[in-house]
Amino acid sequence: MHWLLLAIGIAIEITATASLKLSEGFTRLHFAGLTLICFGLAFYVMSLVVRTMPVGVAYSVWAGGGIAGVTLLGAVVFGQSLDGYAYLGIGLILAGIVVLNALSSAASG
Repeated sequence: MHWLLLAIGIAIEITATASLKLSEGFTRLHFAGLTLICFGLAFYVMSLVVRTMPVGVAYSVWAGGGIAGVTLLGAVVFGQSLDGYAYLGIGLILAGIVVLNALSSAASG
């Protein structure tokens, strides 16, 4: 259950970051409000996750997933160009998450 909550938290955090971009420096109030609501909700969901998952593992997956997700969202939605090194970096982040969860005993802790 905590993995599902973590995935939901990551999705909400990605939504919050996209809304932050769309708020244009908090000048578009509906996106500014959505940003604040989503970040608050993402932190609440994260607080539920760390009840049953080690905080270091939860945070590393949340941060890595958020970085990869926002970077890809920037490319797809906002037309930001990514080069090969950007994709390599995203791949390394995702590989790190897989290694942490598949091979490390810290993830079970």
